[in-house]
Amino acid sequence: FCAVVAVVAMLGRTFVAAWLAAAGAFVARSGAERGAVRRRASSVETSELPPALATLVNGLASLPDDKYRYKQLLFWAGEKTTLEDSARIPENKVPGCLSTVHIDAKLESDGTVTFAGDSDALVTKGLVHLLVKGLSGSTPEAIVNVDPAFIRTAKIAQSLTPGRNNGFVNMLGVMKAKAAALGAADLGAAGERSVAAEITQRLQALNPTDLDLVDESHLHAGHAGAAGFRGGESHFKLTIVADAFADLARVKRHQLIYTLLADVMPKIHALQITAKTPDELPLPDQP
Repeated sequence: FCAVVAVVAMLGRTFVAAWLAAAGAFVARSGAERGAVRRRASSVETSELPPALATLVNGLASLPDDKYRYKQLLFWAGEKTTLEDSARIPENKVPGCLSTVHIDAKLESDGTVTFAGDSDALVTKGLVHLLVKGLSGSTPEAIVNVDPAFIRTAKIAQSLTPGRNNGFVNMLGVMKAKAAALGAADLGAAGERSVAAEITQRLQALNPTDLDLVDESHLHAGHAGAAGFRGGESHFKLTIVADAFADLARVKRHQLIYTLLADVMPKIHALQITAKTPDELPLPDQP
């Protein structure tokens, strides 16, 4: 009974009746079956997540089946967004999503980040709510370190189409990049780092399996496009491999990268990009 009350408090009163109706059948499952369910849900330890996100993830995982988790996303989608109309601008639009998604972020005086977001699709709007509520109030460092595999711990990954799963990863990636940018700006001039370091940090939001950034500025020394850049860093060649690029066309992959690097691109003249998924890499030579 205490467990039921805890889940109800986490997910909202509107969902109580449906949850309790299914709870009897759920509790009646054999101990062996419940143990199997718990083992399958151990993708990410929720203790590693920001507290608000861990609460929401544990609540979703405690629901009896995918149908109720899907309904919870729709319930969240019905809540009023905190995103102002003035924030629905191209700079806040998440690329690579099936629907239109905007996410804004601001740094509070206590060093934490507050997000606001919205989408024109109900299920995606529910996912935006999960991320906004779960990540707001956390530090930039904590947000950047969130493992996107928590979507499997919450048991909602299997309820989403591959396109929505990719969109979810892109939304989280944009939020990580915005948090990282706010954290870097808060360091002030004394904390200024190289452009290469900034690019590498921003792209960690994609959880790349491989990232190679080559500074080719010396090859363009003396060219008009290479003049006036901080530290002489003007031209880079990027090769990045990440699952987040799955089902995205080449142009969409580049748009996602440019979005994550929105505040860095004005600092350089050119960025040559090769973006692939792990499945697109050539197989190693067989002996």
